[in-house]
Parts: sequence; structure tokens; C-alpha cells
Amino acid sequence: MKAYERLLKYVKFPTQSSEVSGSHPSTPEQFALAKALSEELSELGCKDVRISDCCYVYATLEATPGYENATRIGFIAHMDTAPDFSGKGVDPQIIENYNAEPLSLGESGRVLDPATFPHLLELKGRTLITTNGETLLGADDKAGISEIMTALEIIKERKLPHGKILVAFTPDEEIGEGADGFDVAAFGADFAYTVDGGEEGSLEYENFNAASASFEIKGVNVHPGSAKDIMINASSVAIEIDRMLPTLDRPEHTEGYEGFFHLIHMEGSVECAKLAYIVRDHSKELFEAKKQTLVRIKDYINKKYGEGTVSLEIKDSYYNMKEKVLPEMHLVENAMEAVRMAGLIPKVYPIRGGTDGARLSFMGLVCPNLGTGGYAFHGPFEHITAEGMDKATEIILNIISIYKDRHSHS
Repeated sequence: MKAYERLLKYVKFPTQSSEVSGSHPSTPEQFALAKALSEELSELGCKDVRISDCCYVYATLEATPGYENATRIGFIAHMDTAPDFSGKGVDPQIIENYNAEPLSLGESGRVLDPATFPHLLELKGRTLITTNGETLLGADDKAGISEIMTALEIIKERKLPHGKILVAFTPDEEIGEGADGFDVAAFGADFAYTVDGGEEGSLEYENFNAASASFEIKGVNVHPGSAKDIMINASSVAIEIDRMLPTLDRPEHTEGYEGFFHLIHMEGSVECAKLAYIVRDHSKELFEAKKQTLVRIKDYINKKYGEGTVSLEIKDSYYNMKEKVLPEMHLVENAMEAVRMAGLIPKVYPIRGGTDGARLSFMGLVCPNLGTGGYAFHGPFEHITAEGMDKATEIILNIISIYKDRHSHS
């Protein structure tokens, strides 16, 4: 079965995660896909196939005789789709020999247009898979699952030699909880790759350092007619705080390795106001400096309006996996070689966000991220090509081949 054929099967499972449910997994529907995947893993010859109580699927493909001492390499993808846009009733469009022209997405009125997505010009002649404009596609990350599964099937069919291969499919990655219940020790890999990136041949091993920050402002509310030198308008103070942050350090003005302060929520009255930010930077030094800027603003406002006017809470969320990958750069170098073996030029990007791989790297499982061939995730313009998925599958097989000749723990 081709990787794209698996994708078409998996996207029929509605697996949106939920930021508000408070349960693990966040939505029970994820168990249906987990069960189907576990059955398929068993059919593909995997051993120790299991689903945890929190909906983590684990499986082992034992090493070919003679390769038992090879590096134990893992491949991880997530089952959930983003809560941003509907993942129910996914009805993919399959366009063979795509002509690189604007494409209507079903009857939705939405158009997938190269003017908006210039990379579509490079996909001319391929088999393009899109949404019907009413849902997301779910290639993020059912494409990754499909490619891992297809690689396992090819290994079985062609009897390709390999070391021990570990596979895991996780829930709730899209809400930042994909690593919460991951059992690194039981997984048993020396190293792993998440298969959860963009275009085929891309590789990511740097991500943001991340924190959340919340200001709470206490105002003094009196009658406006007699407010002079007495009133402190909490909402006005909130605006003042936001204006003290550099305008160019907002997401809409940054790219590449540039970090930002992002105001994600605000509410307020004269008496009380709240500001919620996320803070991001690839550089640990600049990340710490950004947090210190918030502290300085808090101290300044309290000095200006009186101690206790503003309180600030900062919580670190995750860190840049680069510091964990650098001592194991063979993971990057071998992945780049695997991409070249597939006839592509490796493209290394910094992740302007987080990844399960980042958290897993700090949990003891160093875990860069591989491209799946997909584009425009989390919405109705999501798309992927059959050919891109084939290349992503080939890259996984190449990595497995490279590591079969590398001894475990070496």
C-alpha cells in the first residue's frame, strides 16, 4: 500500500484534540485510530504492540538476525489533529497531474492559489491531495504515521536488514501534551526522529525556548468626576505595559531565528486587567533577556503607580532541543545523508514553535524532526502530494539502513 493510500484511510478517523477537556487523551476518538494502528502494526510483524491507558501506541520491530547490536532507532508521529479547524468528515480531493493553477476546494468557495502558496508551482505534475475546503486534511500528522507504516511494510516485503526499530504514535501533540505520558524507558530507543515536519527532505533540530507570561493589574476605581490624582485605570495600565514592549518583536514582524513577545489574551476594566503573553526565542540568552524585560516592566509600573499594582507570573514551557542534539549530531548528519540518498537536497530549518521532539530530547530521548511532504497545516488549505510522501518514506528507510551498521551506544 502506498503511503498516500494509508493517509486517505487514516484521515477518516476524527481525532481532534481539545484544549479544554482536561482528560488524557483529551478526546476519546483518538482511541479508535490507536486501535486500528495497533492492529496494523501487528499485521506488519511488530512485537510488543500495546496501547497505554492514555492512548500512546508502542510497537517494536525486532532486529534482523546479525543486527541485534545495531543502534535502536525510533520513529514517532502523532495521531491528533489541531483543534483550530474541524477534522470531522474529512473528504480529500485527489488531483492527478496537478497543473499548478488555482484550484477550487470543493464547494467551499476557497481556492488553493499559487499566488498565496508559491510552492504549488513546484508541485506541477504531481498527485496533489487537498481538503474540500470545509475541514483540515489531517496530514499533520497522519502523513507521518502513514510514512512510518509504509516503511515497515516495505521492510517486511523486501526483507530489508535492519536493527531494532521502535515505533510510537502519540495523542494530543497539537495541544502541547504529546510527551506528557510518553514512557521513554519502556520505548527503548537509543535515539528517535519525530516524523512531523513540512516538505519532504526538510529537517529540524532547533526550536524555540518558550515561556508563558501573565500580568495582573489592580486599579483604583473612583468616580471619574473626582478621579484626579486618585484613579488608576487598570485597563490603561495594561495598554501602557504592552506599549513598552518593542513593536518589532511581535510575531507579525519576525521570521527565522527572531524571537517575539506575543499578546494572546487581554481583558480588563478600571478595577482589574490581565494580559497573557507567550515568549519565544531560539537563543537561550535572548530568551532569558526577554523574560527579564518583562520583570523590569513590572518593577517600573509598580514604582510609578505603587507597589502591588502589577503582578507577573512567568512559566517556562519548553526549551530548544539544539543543546541536546549537538552532542549527537550524527542524527542530523545521517538524516541529511538519507535525504541525499533519496535524490533531494537537505533543507534544515529552525522550528518557529515547539515539538514533541524538543520535550522528548530533554526527557532523555534525543529526537530531531523529519519532513512529511505536507504544507499549510491546521486549516482548510492543508495539502500534500503522493510523491512527497513516497520520498519521506524513502528517507525513513535510508535512515534505518544507515543505522543498521552503527553499533548501539557508539
